[in-house]
Amino acid sequence: MNANHHETSASAQGRQITLRSPSELADALPFVLGFHPTDSVVLVALHGESGRFGGRIRLGIPRSPDEWDSTADHLAECLVETSARRTAPPDGIVGFLCQDPNPGETAREVHERLRPFAQRLRTACGALDIPVYEVLCISDGRHFSYCCPDIRCCPPDGTPLSLGGTSAMAAAAVYAGIEVRGSLREMEASFRPTGAPGDAQQRAALDAAAAEIVPLVVEGAEEHGRARLREATVALAGRLLGRFAEPPRRIGKDGARRGRAAVEADDDARVDPGEAAAVIVGLQDRITRDRLAEWMEGAEGAAAVRLWRVLARRCVAPYEEYAAAPLALAGWTAWSTGDEPTARVALGLALQADPEYVFARLLHQACNEGLDPESLRSCLRQGRESRATARKEAVAPASRIRTRTRTRARTRGVRPGGPRPALPRAEHGAPRRGRGTPGVRPAGRAATRPGNPAPQHGGRRGTRSGR
Repeated sequence: MNANHHETSASAQGRQITLRSPSELADALPFVLGFHPTDSVVLVALHGESGRFGGRIRLGIPRSPDEWDSTADHLAECLVETSARRTAPPDGIVGFLCQDPNPGETAREVHERLRPFAQRLRTACGALDIPVYEVLCISDGRHFSYCCPDIRCCPPDGTPLSLGGTSAMAAAAVYAGIEVRGSLREMEASFRPTGAPGDAQQRAALDAAAAEIVPLVVEGAEEHGRARLREATVALAGRLLGRFAEPPRRIGKDGARRGRAAVEADDDARVDPGEAAAVIVGLQDRITRDRLAEWMEGAEGAAAVRLWRVLARRCVAPYEEYAAAPLALAGWTAWSTGDEPTARVALGLALQADPEYVFARLLHQACNEGLDPESLRSCLRQGRESRATARKEAVAPASRIRTRTRTRARTRGVRPGGPRPALPRAEHGAPRRGRGTPGVRPAGRAATRPGNPAPQHGGRRGTRSGR
């Protein structure tokens, strides 16, 4: 490492790990992000004299070199502004360019091909008076330095990455319970259609659901029909959520760990194409989506992430844009339950599906800035409680009317001091007197299960990507 470079320190949930070489920086990157970045440019802020790791930002490497200048400027500005809002501007930056070779290309050739981009990142950060201490290229299991001229520690042919789980950062992460969730490519694939033969059946179901539901959610639709659709969508989604109450079966009957594809196939089997299509299209209504965002904590939140992941995989062509809603919900719920790597991936894919989807844009920005999701959770809890209170108040007058009616019926014709006439015995199959009118919920605290809340008026979505 260049003698002018500072040592940097990364944290594994409070435990400080000192990184002294490019190799240790490269080994730490998956634990900083929560996954192995593929085809990505990553910038990490450093703070203080020891170079403590701070905020980070990741973006796909632009395919065209013509976009490298604008991308470098954008990344540098975003990282510096975000760091300044959170704590303070960074005192330094380290960068990573992660890309596997193309067919017939070597890792060293990738390193040379991306050199102009690395240099542009350095000048973009320098223009903001932030020094770049290191930029590494990681390709095909090797890392190369763009800043260190010492071939003893940074040879031209690169340095092999440490074996998984053998670095100091890996040991600290295991101790702290930090999990690396595979590669970015694998994480993105878990939210995308599989291309299986069942896609044709799902496409037909989406065609039928769109023909029936879209007229109810577009601008100018009759509000009563829109409210009925919201209730039907929430109720159906609630039934589907119940099917994910049990945790996924990750260990097979033979005791071996099951692969990701097998676990996802189990989840896919819990939802049939018609049910998936009805919820996917119903989610294009903003109020419905916001109601379902209330499934955000504990076991309910964990089940919801699995459900939204299944629905995102069901958004087959030409319905890719419809995936923005379930992807944004998956990102929000993952962030709310503490799984930031999954949240960033899901929200990034939501913006790929619909770059103008405001819900995903705001969540993506808040997650990247390290904001606390509790403020949004509090708002959603208040909305849920307000609907429960409104339902209770709406039911209470009907209950009082029934009570007065029963009292008058029982006292009619009774002589003072005389015996009370016997009440007639209920006929077989008829409701017993005093149990209330069928179909009317009795007074008391309203249920707060996902399928029960009353419709919230106002805030129509208008267009798919409007909010």
